[in-house]
Amino acid sequence: MKRVLFEALLVAAVGTVIAFAANALSPRGLKLTQDYFHGETLPVPRANTNPTEAVATGTISDPVVTRLREKGLQVVNGEQAAELFRDPLYQQGAIIFIDARNDEHYQGGHIPGAYQFDNYHPENYMGTVFPICQAAQKIIVYCAGGNCEDSQFAALTLRDAQIPNEKLFVFTGGITEWTNRGYAIELGERNSGRTHK
Repeated sequence: MKRVLFEALLVAAVGTVIAFAANALSPRGLKLTQDYFHGETLPVPRANTNPTEAVATGTISDPVVTRLREKGLQVVNGEQAAELFRDPLYQQGAIIFIDARNDEHYQGGHIPGAYQFDNYHPENYMGTVFPICQAAQKIIVYCAGGNCEDSQFAALTLRDAQIPNEKLFVFTGGITEWTNRGYAIELGERNSGRTHK
């Protein structure tokens, strides 16, 4: 019994060492000292309310918007995001969209012309995204939308890097709302020219 326990502990220790070494050597490895969640705690689930009753009494609220505003972030909805996308300032680079999702999701479809900024690997994107954010008048950060918090964390990372908060907006509906509204997405790299509705 002691021998089995010893072997199990040895296997666990060796596995841990290998896992940490692989993470350290991988270009996609996580930095173990970085605060990826900016002190976040998961929200406590609330009881479902009757939506009709909530609208009638005026008590309806969006917990995502509330959470973002508590962090001092500004929000835009799908209609506002579409207006910003059509604004001539977008074509001039004064309004930019930042996709906070990972490579696989970004390549699978993003808002046309959006820059990628995976919050879990900011070092891979900061050199490109930071100067563009400094020059922009408005920065719209999005992820999948809804309970996805990647856009929040990306916006906070940019704010921590001294991008002025008044420029930062989080598109709460994200790519899910964008595609549900029937707007085109761009496949592959930024400005690939391959779009899909």
